[in-house]
Amino acid sequence: MSLLSIAHTNYQLSEALLASVLAILSRYRDPYLQQDLVSASCVHSLSLTGNTLAIGLVFPYPCVDSYPELNTKLTEMLTALPEINGIKLECRLDVPANNISGAQANPALKNIKHVIAVASGKGGVGKSTTAINLAIALRLQGAKVGILDADIYGPSIPMMLGLSDFTPSSNDGKMMQPAKAHGLVAQSIGFILKDEQAAMWRGPMAAGALTQLLAETDWPELDYLVVDMPPGTGDIQLTLAQKAQVSGAVIVTTPQDIALADAKKGISLFNKVNIPVLGIVENMSFHLCQACGHKAHPFGSDGGSKIAQRYQVPLLGSLPLDIGIGQSMDSGNPCIALEPDTQVSAIYKDIAAKVGAALALAQRQTSVSISISDDE
Repeated sequence: MSLLSIAHTNYQLSEALLASVLAILSRYRDPYLQQDLVSASCVHSLSLTGNTLAIGLVFPYPCVDSYPELNTKLTEMLTALPEINGIKLECRLDVPANNISGAQANPALKNIKHVIAVASGKGGVGKSTTAINLAIALRLQGAKVGILDADIYGPSIPMMLGLSDFTPSSNDGKMMQPAKAHGLVAQSIGFILKDEQAAMWRGPMAAGALTQLLAETDWPELDYLVVDMPPGTGDIQLTLAQKAQVSGAVIVTTPQDIALADAKKGISLFNKVNIPVLGIVENMSFHLCQACGHKAHPFGSDGGSKIAQRYQVPLLGSLPLDIGIGQSMDSGNPCIALEPDTQVSAIYKDIAAKVGAALALAQRQTSVSISISDDE
């Protein structure tokens, strides 16, 4: 990076020290952006007080869990310079908005930076479980997140979030207030219609209901709105593509051949409506015996990776067949919210970081603004 591209404040590091610091920061490669911190425009501020270097980093995707390791690594690298004996690292999140955001098509979504569709070609593959745990993982990694239950025929978000008794209210008689649970805001047709009324609707009615949920919910400022799609490739998928300008889609499958065949249909649909497929999540990928540690593949193996290779999209993660995941959803306490430090939760957080980084890279801003000061 040329020093001429850096916006200086009234205080400056010496040019030699500045060059040395930037050179070291350029050696640290972010594992999700696959770029060094300088090239990725993450370095926001540098200031020196005595022998302590304060570094302000701004990440375009949520990655709170990586901050401690980053602090350790940068301390080790930068204290090799004689002028520095310690660092003060401050990290924050600034998600760049979708340049073709939903605000253009739907003013009600003006507060939402990205809409992420979680979809599958068939039911029974853990799509809703993935959508909820992905949303919570994004939130745990530092983002402001909402979830929309677009499965008009069989909404499951109310039960899975422990909100079966919630009924939306309105402050002005026009806009509904979303529910709140586990740090998320949530909306579902299941909050409005009880006794399975939604399951009786025809396609156009269901599409109209989704349009109303999008437009008549008072969404707060959100980095991401995760949308739990119904199975298949019908009216709801097309309506969301038209009304929300979806930033990307995550396809959920299992290793079984029939699930993979339907997942291919989902990928094809999103390709046809110009929605990027961010990657594949393979559920029920393996079973790990708690007694001996043996890993078995009751539904086959490598199906998710094969479909990812065929369509040239990433395999975002493979989740185990674990009874605890299903039990936690049935109780309204998703596993990642209940136990955020388990191996399964780590997989969901890794998927969340990959999804956030993929969206950030797609919307990356080219301008760089770094402020540099020195208190002597």
